[in-house]
Amino acid sequence: MKDSFFWQGKKVLITGINGFIGGNIAKDLLHRGADVFGLIRNINEESFLYFEQIASRTKLVRGDLVDKELLRRVIVEERIQCVFHLAAQVEVGVARAYPFLTWETNVRGTYCLLEALRESRETVEAVIIASSDKAYGEYGEEKMPYREDYPLIPVYPYDVSKACADLIARCYASPLYALPIVVTRFCNIYGPGQLNFSALIPDSIRCALGHGDFVPRGDGTQLRDYIYVEDAVQLYTVIAESLARNGDLAGEVFNAGSNDPRRVREIVQKVFEIADQHEKYADIERLWAGKKTTGEIDCQYMNFDKVNKFFGWKPHTDFDTGIGPTLTWYREYFSARKK
Repeated sequence: MKDSFFWQGKKVLITGINGFIGGNIAKDLLHRGADVFGLIRNINEESFLYFEQIASRTKLVRGDLVDKELLRRVIVEERIQCVFHLAAQVEVGVARAYPFLTWETNVRGTYCLLEALRESRETVEAVIIASSDKAYGEYGEEKMPYREDYPLIPVYPYDVSKACADLIARCYASPLYALPIVVTRFCNIYGPGQLNFSALIPDSIRCALGHGDFVPRGDGTQLRDYIYVEDAVQLYTVIAESLARNGDLAGEVFNAGSNDPRRVREIVQKVFEIADQHEKYADIERLWAGKKTTGEIDCQYMNFDKVNKFFGWKPHTDFDTGIGPTLTWYREYFSARKK
């Protein structure tokens, strides 16, 4: 663990603050005394940011990620020191249907932010660019887990968008521009606050709690990796603090996973088991047969060797432990929405 006082009074900009990871990072940094600014395009009072009453404790800036001049003005006027770039169009199905919109946000949005930082770098100490395991593309189970030195060979639109943003970030981190940037490629993250119901775990929980029907996108044999959101937030902040203290980390890429990949079918079954919905899962079990995925990678997972070597990090919450409090949070969330 790093200095507990490092974040006290630190000026932090979070893009995607109204999303799952951004909201959880904001909550953590506010607790540590940071001065948190968030870029937000649309107000969604059902989001984690508002549900957990985080929004009122942050300074929200209304605007679009592709508005470079707005970003530059915020960085200069607020003397931003650390940036977490998490804003993205994250839905794989949307990316497949509307690739242009995905690339506008995920690629253009990234280079607009980085160019604003290049033009206004005086106070900037650390920039964390959230890429994804999907940036690697498909390598096959025999080459798993992904390693940081694997070439990026994505094909599907969302995966390509993350790889493009990843490469652009590393260009800005290179000696050519020398911005203090680290790229993170984490596996799937789950936990309280994830309200993208196209994602596997929120969709499974919503169905298990009686708020929708779960429709499998494949036969359930796809291999996936998950880390709990509190573990991911801890790693994001440790990397940012380390980068601010040691500029030699600029340009590094860090994977993070659980070292415990699971089949999609096993994940869904666990959710329904914790929710005590065994009969409902039996109905879903019959739906897996003959299903084929389209536009998604069959096998992807990470290890945490490099982040453990650099920062001593490893996940503290295994899947079987984390899914219980996650389901409890969703119960409370759905109950509150009925009132």
